[in-house]
Amino acid sequence: MANLKEIRNRISSVSSTMQITSAMKMVSAAKLKKAQDAITAMRPYADKLTELLQNLSASLEGDSGSVYADNRVVNKVLVVSVTSNRGLCGAFNTNILKQSVNLADNVYAGKSVDFIAVGKKANDYLGKRFNVIANHSGVYDDLTFDNVADIAESLMELFTAGTYDRIEIVYNKFKNAATQIVMTEQFLPIVPLEEAEVTASADYTFEPTKLEIIEQLIPKSLKTQLYKGIRDSFASEHGARMTAMHKATDNATEMRDQLKLTYNKARQAAITNEILEIVGGAEALNN
Repeated sequence: MANLKEIRNRISSVSSTMQITSAMKMVSAAKLKKAQDAITAMRPYADKLTELLQNLSASLEGDSGSVYADNRVVNKVLVVSVTSNRGLCGAFNTNILKQSVNLADNVYAGKSVDFIAVGKKANDYLGKRFNVIANHSGVYDDLTFDNVADIAESLMELFTAGTYDRIEIVYNKFKNAATQIVMTEQFLPIVPLEEAEVTASADYTFEPTKLEIIEQLIPKSLKTQLYKGIRDSFASEHGARMTAMHKATDNATEMRDQLKLTYNKARQAAITNEILEIVGGAEALNN
């Protein structure tokens, strides 16, 4: 059994850790509320805009005329991996990195796969094995639509220039503080709705023409799609960190209680030994 001094030092260390994890949990909870409100507010708009443009693209006969709908033979793929800049958030980053590697090794095996990292964790990990052509970790310093739009524009330029035949986004979709869903979305070329979904949709009257609407709104839709993905990931990060720090605090509390129990037992044993020594000494003097 460890001596009393060692146990006291461990109790002090665990208590300090518990205070840190508890503070990080409260900070993440405060940030989560704001991030959750932001993604909840924009998700219906982004989903409806994407659905409308997919409906329009699918309803046009023949080629839609949009360079963003050009389905080419897939030889070169670009994967945008959205992680966080910091750790201590459970399996949040690990799940994204596993899915990103799975795309390169299995889904697009034999293809040329490059990466764009949104977050330091993706850049640090993927950069060891793959070609990371850009790192946008700084976007979290000021997460606005305009800053994300710049990233989306660069992706659109890479696709229209023929540098890549397909662009995928991998991110965590926010469900609640304890649950994040790993999503893989095809960013480019745009994915039209199935014919059955198109025929079942409402009959719209468009002004100007469908083609003109598509050409004007597709770039905005793509920027919104990427912004929604990064916003989802941002909210998921705080939810995952809050959950992880909550569990860490509970574990630290349990460990501290066990150490205190061990300390009390060790102290009681030491006192008992001292009493026995005193009694033994007294008996020896009497004899």
